[in-house]
Amino acid sequence: EVQLVESGGGLVQPGGSLRLSCAASGFTFSSYDMSWVRQAPGKGLEWVSTINSGGGGTSYADSVKGRFTISRDNAKNTLYLQMNSLKPEDTAVYYCNVQYWGSVYWGQGTQVTVSS
Repeated sequence: EVQLVESGGGLVQPGGSLRLSCAASGFTFSSYDMSWVRQAPGKGLEWVSTINSGGGGTSYADSVKGRFTISRDNAKNTLYLQMNSLKPEDTAVYYCNVQYWGSVYWGQGTQVTVSS
């Protein structure tokens, strides 16, 4: 059974940093691209970033480029999102996901609130 468990969210002041983690199990983590997606209050899902299976290829939404860094540790089956220079508009629930055998699996999400 595929399981994704996010952690690391919280309340942070504008300009601050957080690192999110996503612990994966139930599939061969090192063989699959992984993504972060967020949902702000009252808005739809927004893709944030994707990393390829080996970790050597990454892509970012324009809204986070230069501030967020996606990474992975295949030995620990864990995906990360380092978020720096956070803005109030980054407030959202952050989800990791994976496309596995034609289905997309999601974690439960972790809340990030950027506010003074």
